[in-house]
Order: sequence, then C-alpha cells, then structure tokens
Amino acid sequence: MGDAIIEAVGIEKSYPQPDGTRIQVVGATNLVIEAGKIVALLGPSGCGKSTLLRILTGLSQPSAGTLLWHGRPLNGEMPNVAIVFQSFALFPWLTVLENVEAPLEAQAVPADERHKRAMRTLDTVGLDGFETAYPKELSGGMKQRVGFARALVVEPEVLFMDEPFSALDVLTAENLRGELMELWLNKKMPTSAIFVVTHNIEEAVMLADRIMVLGRNPARIRSDFNIRLKHPRDRKSPRFVELVDYIYKVMTEPDVEHVMPDAETTAEIILPPGGLAEAIQKQQAPVRTAKYQMLPHARVGGIAGLLELLHDRGGREDLFRLAEELVMDVEDLLPILEACVLLGFAWLKEGDVQITPQGSAFAEADIQQRKVLFRQAALDHVMILKQIDSILKRKSDHSINDEFFHDILDEHFAEDEVLRQFDTAMNWGRYAEIFDYDRENGRLIQAEPPVASENQANENQPSVPTPKS
Repeated sequence: MGDAIIEAVGIEKSYPQPDGTRIQVVGATNLVIEAGKIVALLGPSGCGKSTLLRILTGLSQPSAGTLLWHGRPLNGEMPNVAIVFQSFALFPWLTVLENVEAPLEAQAVPADERHKRAMRTLDTVGLDGFETAYPKELSGGMKQRVGFARALVVEPEVLFMDEPFSALDVLTAENLRGELMELWLNKKMPTSAIFVVTHNIEEAVMLADRIMVLGRNPARIRSDFNIRLKHPRDRKSPRFVELVDYIYKVMTEPDVEHVMPDAETTAEIILPPGGLAEAIQKQQAPVRTAKYQMLPHARVGGIAGLLELLHDRGGREDLFRLAEELVMDVEDLLPILEACVLLGFAWLKEGDVQITPQGSAFAEADIQQRKVLFRQAALDHVMILKQIDSILKRKSDHSINDEFFHDILDEHFAEDEVLRQFDTAMNWGRYAEIFDYDRENGRLIQAEPPVASENQANENQPSVPTPKS
C-alpha cells in the first residue's frame, strides 16, 4: 500500500428534517486515497457519489466521522486538491489563459508567475496557441482541456474528477482519456493521485488502479478491489471483460453479494484507538435511512423500448453486451433496467436481463393495452402511485394538492431527490392515467382509467412463453 494522502474514517452525511430526525444519504464509510494511484468511484445515479467527493475535497463537512489529510484532521482547512467538473464551468467572459490563471489569482500568486505556470500547463494539455480564445470559440473537448489545465495549474496533490468525460461525444471522450493516461503514466502531471467519479464502467476499468462500487440508500461501498491490468489496457481481453461483467452484476443486483474472481480486495482502514465509536462524532438527532421506495428515473418510452428489444431477441440478454450494442453508459441503462424490474416486466440474474411474461405482454400490446398493463403494474408495485390512487378515490372532489406528496417524499429523501422522485412519479402516473396533473394549480386529479382495445380486452396472459433461464 502506498502512502495515504486522504483517509476517511467512518464518515457519514445526513440532512436534518423538520421533525428533528436526519435523513442519512452517506452511511459510515471508510476509504483511503494513496499516492501513485488512480481510484475510480462507480455507482448509479443519485447514490451519493458527488456528495462523497465533496466531503473528500473539503467542500462539504461530514455529519460524522473523521477526514484525515496525511494522518491529521483537516480542522476546517482546505486540502491541496483540485476538481475537474462535468459541465466545464469556465468563465465565458475570460480568455483561455485568464480562465487557467483564475485559481492562481485567487491564491494571490504574482502576475508573472501566474502567466508562466498557466502557459506551461496549457502547453502540457495541448492548448498552446489558444491562449486568447474565449470558451464560446472552443469545442467541448477543448473546453474540458481548459478545465484540466485550470485544475492542474495549482499543482494539486490529489486531482478529483466528477464525471469529466460524460458531457463529451464518444470519440472526444476516448481521446481525452487517452491523453490523461499519457500525462499520468509519463509523470507529466503535478499530482500524486487521481480520484475519478464516473458512471461509465469501461472507463473505470480502463483508467483505475482501484475501483470502488457504491450502493445507495444510504451510500455505502459494496465492492472495493485493485485492478492488476497493465497499461495500455485492451477492452477485448478476457480479464477486462470479466471485470466489466462483475461490476455490472454488483450494480444491477444490489441485494446480492458478489465475489470478485481472482481479485485482491483492498485492506480495511485501521481505525484509531477506541475503534469506530470514537472516530465518529455523536449525532444530536436520530438518524434514519431512506426506507421509502426509491423510483428509478426512467421514462416510459425507455422502458417500452428496452422491453421491445428484449422480446425481439428471445427474452434474455447479457447486460454488458446489451450496453455495448446500444452504445449506452450504465448511467443511462441502469435506471431503465431497474424500472423494468420494479414494475415486474423483467428479472436480473447473474449479469443478464430476462423479460417476464408481463414484460412480453407489454412488448406485444398496442398503445392502449400498454397503458392498461402499465397502470396495473404501477398500482401493484409502486408505493407512491398506489397511495395517490387510493387518496384520490376517497376524496369527495377526487383531487389533492401536490404539496401533500412532496411532504411525504420529503420525509424520506434529500431535497434534490424529492424533486426527481416526484417528477418520475408524475410521468408514470399520467401515462398510466392514474391521475391528471394541473401543474399551474399544483393539483392531482383522478383520471378515467385507460380502456384496452377490443381485440386485446380479454387477453390477460402473454402469448409468448417465458424465456428459459
């Protein structure tokens, strides 16, 4: 194990609620960032990856636990780190050179020194000649190069990257990943370690020396292992494919413990005297995790499209192969898969997705029959839609203010997740004609249930048999 730069010991993050309790979004977590290593943090959307990154960089304080920098608590000080963001986050009124100089100016570095360091860094990332250009003149890939230069110019000991390639097209992202690895392997970067948050499994296996897979509700590390493949790495090699397939299984089957074949699990952090109880700050209020059902953020069109594809292919597909053929990242595919499973339209098993009889029926149905089947599945499996339907039936005017459901969700999720959950519930409920939504007045109104077409009205079972496992 290399020298530990950052150590997180039992760190947690929770948010206070009006009733005095706290919603826990990051569970007690131990991790180490070592010198000479690239660490990748993988996890589904909304699982807490960015929250954990903000804690590790000192931008957000943990609710409990200890964050150590070279073995000592930060005590409110900012560690020597820099962040590359997904959205480029450049100042549009500044030139490329001025954007790169900005963090040095904030550190009160003299003008001559700022200029020299910025020019040297721009040359390192291949932007020599674009010093006077403005962000609007640059392509997405060049904007992100400016983001890298701005982060590297402060010579951070740890470079954090929050999904740095996800806003780029496939070819540009691949090119930048290659350039990043060239700088890192040739020691042309003034940084000792890299911590990258990503949703792209292949990207993580391509770049990282160590991968951590994060679960959610609350966030916790489900798998943590070293990658022993030499650079440059071959996507088609058996070991590379095996690693990608393993990570897919971990992310798509959160309730199953998977064993990484032939992998060395990283060591547990040695806790200080007194153990975890002494390392973690005592809570002032009871903590509860989000036990309320979390809806995957998938649209009905995506659910229907995946079911049609599975049905056409005999009902079963390997997830890695499916994502590769669809040219989709796990961030995009996983919510759709989770929605299909939640609604009873598919199963996930051993890294494969398999359509159910209900899923086959949906794939074969016409427009109106799909609404009927979706409504039935939603009311059978989705708690909030079942609650809305029940309340609207019992209300004399068959309507209710949307704030009522905002308040219910607010008891179980953080503020930004409440909005996403409500948006997904509205999308599903309106499609299934469980209710209409008057957004202007903020009211949900009971809708007439959909009626199946005559030729399918009496069909309750799918005509295609279930694919064999």
